[in-house]
Amino acid sequence: MLKQKLQQKLQQKLSPQQIQMIKLLELPSIRLEQRVKEELEANPILEEGPTEESETIELETDENGPEEENSDEFSLEDYINEDEYIPSYKLVSGNYSRDEKRPEIPFSGGSSFHEYLENQLGELQLNDRQIFLASFLIGNIDDDGYLRRRLDAVADDIAFLQNIQTNEAELIELLRMVQEFEPTGIGARDLRECLLLQIEEKDLSIPHVQLAKKIIKNHFEEFTRKHYDKISNRLNISDDDLKLAIDEILKLNPKPGSVFNDPFNRVADQVTPDFILEYKDGIPLLTLNSRNIPELRISRSYASMIDTYNLNKEGSTRQQKELVNFVKQKLDSARWFIEAIKQRQNTLMLTMNTILQYQAEYFIDGDEKKLKPMILKDIADATGLDISTISRVANSKYIQTPFGIIPLKYFFSEGMQNEAGEEVSTREIKKILEECIDAEEKRKPVTDDQLVEILKEKGYLIARRTVAKYREKLGIPVARLRKELH
Repeated sequence: MLKQKLQQKLQQKLSPQQIQMIKLLELPSIRLEQRVKEELEANPILEEGPTEESETIELETDENGPEEENSDEFSLEDYINEDEYIPSYKLVSGNYSRDEKRPEIPFSGGSSFHEYLENQLGELQLNDRQIFLASFLIGNIDDDGYLRRRLDAVADDIAFLQNIQTNEAELIELLRMVQEFEPTGIGARDLRECLLLQIEEKDLSIPHVQLAKKIIKNHFEEFTRKHYDKISNRLNISDDDLKLAIDEILKLNPKPGSVFNDPFNRVADQVTPDFILEYKDGIPLLTLNSRNIPELRISRSYASMIDTYNLNKEGSTRQQKELVNFVKQKLDSARWFIEAIKQRQNTLMLTMNTILQYQAEYFIDGDEKKLKPMILKDIADATGLDISTISRVANSKYIQTPFGIIPLKYFFSEGMQNEAGEEVSTREIKKILEECIDAEEKRKPVTDDQLVEILKEKGYLIARRTVAKYREKLGIPVARLRKELH
């Protein structure tokens, strides 16, 4: 049964200006620079240069006379009525015909990792069948350089996909040839085989190199578990000889495929600070890093075009009206973009200044132990901004200080009480934990239970599982794996 009824609903919707502001707020300075350049190319109304506050744009809207444009915002009512006509550019289709050719410019780059291996395959004297099978094996090697699939499974794939019968023995023979390719250690089926392939390429006449090969070949499990005492007893060697052999093994590459410089997977790690903190006579001075971001203003030449149209509106043609309508849209877009940039700068400076005040003790000398517990809500309450806004500011932003370039997320951490009932940052506890591990005896590293007792003596009552969690976050392995030989 159909029913018809009226319903009143209240909804919140973001305006295009608010959406643009949110997107710009998330961008770090290096990406903002690219975004500004894109806007300058797309919008002819925008141009580089300082804004002239005295500039006003007059647009005639009715028969009674011109109306001066408000300096804060452009309104659609300030322009000609769009309902009077349909601009020609709205009637033009931008679609392509199916028969129209659209040639793409090929991307020129270096060879991939697998192409590099196949090029070496061409240097061997093999028949067509062997070349095909070896190429199939190379195709199954992952980016780390390992063949992690069973050879009998590879043989089944070849039989099913290519209808070529082979066996594990034939594939092993071809795999041995592939394992002689560069980089050394390629095509190994596990870490032990990978290290063996590399150590065999070294001068085995050197005693500690030969000893390293024995350890990898016969005592690999003890080596991975760092049971050095067992290895010494079984090989009847001194600690000095064992240390030389272990050092030789540690020089080997566990991921030989990673040494290949693949231009398609190249990642450039470059950090450009968004804020710069300097001290002048002991007073902190915070500035926004906008050295590569040009100042923006509205072009006066296009504003003059509007003025000319207003003076000769009666005799204007359809094309002139379309032109003015286009300029109007670009004026709106330019004003919104400039305003969004200003709001972004104000929001960033307000947030960063509040963080500086909140963490004033830390910014004196950069001592990590002086960091106070701080969450997003603390800064949101202090600035009057929303938590989501603070989160966007802290995301992917960096500050340059006298003691290094630091991400804004670094200053946010949870808190817990110490033995005296004072609120301390978890980052302070992690720093103390890291110092305790750095100062430990490497032959007998401290366990998590011992770390709990050490922190308890310093006034931090922390459970063992919490210590293990903090240790893992710091990237520190368990005590057994931190054991070293002197």
